[in-house]
Amino acid sequence: MDSVKRGERYLPDWISRIDVKRRGKFRHPSWSSCPIAGLLIAGCLPSGFVWTEGFGPFPVRNFQPLQQLVLSLPGDRAPVVRPGTLDVRLEFAETSSIFNVGPPQDAVIVKFETTRCGLFLRCGATDKLELGLEVPVFYRWDGFMGGLITQTERLTSGLSPARAALSNTHFAFQVLHNGHTVMAGDPGASGQGLRCSSPSIKFLTETASMPAVSLRGAVKLPTGNQAEFFGSGSPDFGLGLQVEKLVAGRFVLDADFDGVLPTGSIAGFSLQPTISAMAVAEYLWSENLSITAHFDFYSTPFHGTGPDVFDKGVTETVLGFS
Repeated sequence: MDSVKRGERYLPDWISRIDVKRRGKFRHPSWSSCPIAGLLIAGCLPSGFVWTEGFGPFPVRNFQPLQQLVLSLPGDRAPVVRPGTLDVRLEFAETSSIFNVGPPQDAVIVKFETTRCGLFLRCGATDKLELGLEVPVFYRWDGFMGGLITQTERLTSGLSPARAALSNTHFAFQVLHNGHTVMAGDPGASGQGLRCSSPSIKFLTETASMPAVSLRGAVKLPTGNQAEFFGSGSPDFGLGLQVEKLVAGRFVLDADFDGVLPTGSIAGFSLQPTISAMAVAEYLWSENLSITAHFDFYSTPFHGTGPDVFDKGVTETVLGFS
């Protein structure tokens, strides 16, 4: 099987593909909830188009519903969009979350699904600079994945304690701190979420011995619906480093390191800087098919609140194809 040849060091002139990405997410059992997300990137592929650069990391992020109230940067790659071209993406994510944490003075009782629809726009300004904007919308409801998740747990690891305790509850969202309700919500809540501006600068082009390296900045504007807990109500600032290298003709290796400085507070809880790291290996099976595996870590923006739901980060693995 011949090796796939590397093309120009830009993303395609127009990225508008249909990729249904299957993901398996396995999180450490110390976290009481395992949000499950499915992402759909929509568009249409021009006839005869071949992308020999690979598809890059999946646009996953920290979908934990309480921790994603601050800026969370999705996985990205080092190449930038070609100058004068526009990249339009539409992302749908359905996340199922369940927590049942006590004792009574500090409790987190959550059982709901969040539908997240995000519009991503990226434009190549120069051969080394691209500008981007993300506008997501959220909808919180009782969802449809509970039955499937319940049966999967029964057939594999066994029904989780939180799911067993809330088996007769269709929707729950209440957070107690020192005996007082600090977060709560009803099904059917919707609103615009975070709004993120993210310029990327490529400062090292890939060669036979050196990887491509880019630096990404991000600003979250305080446009989220704070009353429905779809945002923090304060701006956040992020900085990330992306590295990419083609190895042995068919393996594309990506690394993504991001740091976020949140401001303000959420429900009276103070916030701390967060870091995230992503290691990605993509195998180019053919010119139009690749298999991708991730290992991702996200630290938490909270500290000293008490419940692990707030104070512990998230580790996950992702496996899928493009």
